[in-house]
Amino acid sequence: PEFQQAVTEFADLRLGKGCVICNDTPGFIANRIGTFWILCGLQEAFKLGLSVEEADLAIAKPFGIPKTGIFGLLDLVGIDLIPFIVKGFNKMLPEDDAFRKLAPLPDLIPKMIEAGFTGRKGKGGFYRLLQIEGQRVKESINLKTGDYAISIKPQMDLAHDLKILLSGNDKIATFCWNVISQTLCYAASLLPEIAEDPVAVDTAMKLGFNWTYGPFELIDRIGATGFCDRLILENKSLPALLADRKPFYTADNGRLYCKDLARQYQPVRRPDGALLLSDCKLTNSPVLQNRSASLWDLGDGIACLEFHSKMNTLDMDTMTMIRKTIDKIGKEFAGLVIYNEAEHFSAGANLSLLVNAIKEKNTVAVADLIRVGQQTYQALKYAPFPVVGAPSGLALGGGCEILLHCDAIQAHAELYMGLVEAGVGLLPGWGGCKEYLRRQLDNKKRFGGPIPPVSQAFETIGLAKVSKSAFEAKTLLFLSPSDGITMNRNRLLADAKAKSLAMSSEYQPPEPYHYNLPGKTAAILLNMATRAMHLVGKITAYDTVIADHLAQVLSGGDCDITLPLTEEDLLSLELNAFLALTQNPESLARLEHMLQTGKPLRN
Repeated sequence: PEFQQAVTEFADLRLGKGCVICNDTPGFIANRIGTFWILCGLQEAFKLGLSVEEADLAIAKPFGIPKTGIFGLLDLVGIDLIPFIVKGFNKMLPEDDAFRKLAPLPDLIPKMIEAGFTGRKGKGGFYRLLQIEGQRVKESINLKTGDYAISIKPQMDLAHDLKILLSGNDKIATFCWNVISQTLCYAASLLPEIAEDPVAVDTAMKLGFNWTYGPFELIDRIGATGFCDRLILENKSLPALLADRKPFYTADNGRLYCKDLARQYQPVRRPDGALLLSDCKLTNSPVLQNRSASLWDLGDGIACLEFHSKMNTLDMDTMTMIRKTIDKIGKEFAGLVIYNEAEHFSAGANLSLLVNAIKEKNTVAVADLIRVGQQTYQALKYAPFPVVGAPSGLALGGGCEILLHCDAIQAHAELYMGLVEAGVGLLPGWGGCKEYLRRQLDNKKRFGGPIPPVSQAFETIGLAKVSKSAFEAKTLLFLSPSDGITMNRNRLLADAKAKSLAMSSEYQPPEPYHYNLPGKTAAILLNMATRAMHLVGKITAYDTVIADHLAQVLSGGDCDITLPLTEEDLLSLELNAFLALTQNPESLARLEHMLQTGKPLRN
């Protein structure tokens, strides 16, 4: 037990990894269930005549499964491994195990392996990428003929409600039900052989296969009673754990409970120091809420602002919620944490709003969008209570800017943070230039003189640099030396709450910052540097246009270094440069390309 505790604590606190206690059985938990799911999906797709695209799309997003689905995952891990894995399981598992009753691998699999089509490490797999006339072309295999053709994304309207999706009678609904029902029943039948409780199984599948929901959580999302009724209707046996036909999880007084092997509800234990917003939301209502964000009470006088739009993009509803939050916390709370449990903290501003305004040549609407963002972030920065940002995953553009306006940041180790507006033909307009320049100016390790900090900010923003971790974010000065890093995401909210609470006792808002900037001298030097980069082909002609506007902002415009500029002066420069760039068709082309493809356009 002492060794187990030491390993668990090291993995949790130092590596940021979850530990699951399991029994010593073939494949342990995740590989036992995951391999069953893969083989089941493989065979059902062949049997029902689905394309690999149809199968992967249907079995992935609706169930909270990564978009690789089944065939994409096989390509990733290596198709040539599957026969060995199947052989190993069939050798080690008991005769009556459902795994052994699965049909043999389709004939296409050994043919693909023999021909070298083993997945991404080989000549391709169920999918392959080719270079045709300088263009990357994605192809997929026909499961009936074994021939490749251009991969076409299926036009399928998949219901988000699993009950609706699974109740259909078409081949997609049949495929999903056959795969998921067999997998969930198999998982339920394996307790207590593989683990002591459903929580261990759910956790293993979420950590090991990156599922959003574990098998027993999926049963609850489908509806335990309806799930069991359909199994009985199809003359299939119910695993013992499903005999009561009750959900596996329930909540009471803000506490999550799960059925044990005796079908009695027991509290789900969280490690000391772990705090999940999802637990706080179980039986509590939001303090404030709209389409894009909600405010939650974390207790001890600390509130949590949660974004929940698509990719947590920021829009006018978000700004409204931030304003209301500032009012509410000023009266009823001592501090604020900005955090959410989505995959990404925020992908930035909602570009669709901006594109529509630019297309309509509505300069007033564009200016209002920028001014509202600037004013909201400034209000947050100077609020009479501490604000702690707690990001994980992507924190880009406007998502990065809101963090730069926080009093402190407690970041998850996996953080991709950056001001990426140049990639869509713009520059940071919600105070990002202002706040990042301040960090460079305050950097005690920088070279002397007024130009180096301006030059460093220019390079980082102009090249749209993004950190590959929270540690690199410190190197890039997106995080300050005093900002914290949490290895385990389940501890991030607790650490951020503790930081906000500690700051709240003697909190004073920051003093307004004044900028002594070199003006035209710096701008000319930066412009010369970008022209040189363009001449050697490192940047495009339009990149130099964006860079010129950025240089104008960061150098302070037409100013005298002896006369300090205020934050409002910098915000005004940001706004003017932003509006000027939106007048150019090249910026609109970059914005539209990003919305359509998710990738930057180098025009």
